[in-house]
Amino acid sequence: MLSTILDFLAGGLLQAGFWTLAIYFLIATQLTIFSVTLYLHRSQAHRGVDFHPVLAHAFRFWTWLSTSMITKEWVAIHRKHHAKCETEEDPHSPQYKGIKTVFWRGVELYREARAQRDDIEQYGKGCPNDWIERNLYSRFPLAGPTLLLFISFVLFGFAGVALWAIQMAWIPFWAAGVVNGLGHWWGYRNFETSDTATNLTPWGFWIGGEELHNNHHAFPSSAKFALRRFEFDIGWSAIKLFEAVGLAKVLRVAPSLDVRPNIHVPDGDTMKALLAHRFQAMTDYQRNVLKPALREEARIAGAKLRALLPRQLRKGLVDDGRWLKPDARAQLQSWVSQRPRIRALVEHRARLAALLEARSQNAAESLQNLQAWCREAEASGIRALQDYSARLKGYSLQSVRA
Repeated sequence: MLSTILDFLAGGLLQAGFWTLAIYFLIATQLTIFSVTLYLHRSQAHRGVDFHPVLAHAFRFWTWLSTSMITKEWVAIHRKHHAKCETEEDPHSPQYKGIKTVFWRGVELYREARAQRDDIEQYGKGCPNDWIERNLYSRFPLAGPTLLLFISFVLFGFAGVALWAIQMAWIPFWAAGVVNGLGHWWGYRNFETSDTATNLTPWGFWIGGEELHNNHHAFPSSAKFALRRFEFDIGWSAIKLFEAVGLAKVLRVAPSLDVRPNIHVPDGDTMKALLAHRFQAMTDYQRNVLKPALREEARIAGAKLRALLPRQLRKGLVDDGRWLKPDARAQLQSWVSQRPRIRALVEHRARLAALLEARSQNAAESLQNLQAWCREAEASGIRALQDYSARLKGYSLQSVRA
């Protein structure tokens, strides 16, 4: 009898071996990741995809069971992150709260954001509010993980308790810490967005595709995060699989950019494409105008680029030193002011960025301002800027093939 009890405590009903436990853990944690990225993030927060009600509720149930997170709260906090990104009101910005705080204390930041009930009501509109949400999921959020703990213990004994503990830390570490923290601090950028979002890796399979965080910030409503040929988004693969069997409907993906040749004056198609791809326009400017100009400055000075301008300050040119410390920003501004050509390019970039962000203007006024900007660029006498203007005028949207 005693040995039976001890066996149960050690291995539960299943008496599973190491590999069985490992497979269960991998499946369970990936289900949690998929529930967050597919349901909470891409579907509920950004409306990029709709799921069949049965599948949507399966995601919602698993989220309640494995994380205790309430749909409306998660969605509201994430939407506020986008609305207030990289400001003091951002719930988890490493720029203001520090990378160590966001990485290690992401759960505390989430709880603090949950307590802002006015924000939850403002940003959480449109989330489920049915009977089971009101009477179970939102009313008893901790009952889910408690039930999962009981099930894990019954099936796997104390080994299940250990797995449960790791499961409870899974989303806080990978989502709150890695994505929200490192995803705004380290990695590569496809798009020069107005925040610091980065892609952690081109192959998003471990965190459901959330690794492609810069792509997501460039096109928040897109259900597909992989936007380059070499990138992979496992979450998008799952969406396409569900779509193939009638369980998902893709609503939005990032529009594709086309460049028409021999367009002499920006037109309505140019303006539409620029509004959709303003971050691509800024990226093209950085890569095709500013970088060549910096290399030319180094050549003229007979110095290596890193000696001419340290890497940190070169990166600061992208956004006028917004994320630099005050002394570094002042150093960059002084350096730019002493070089007329670089100063002209920085001023042109700033005017273009302001034009694309001025959404309060009507379409005709915006188009006139763009045409004026192109005329000034062409009259600048700077070849790289003239070439950029010629390419910019040809921007247009093409049909998207998901």
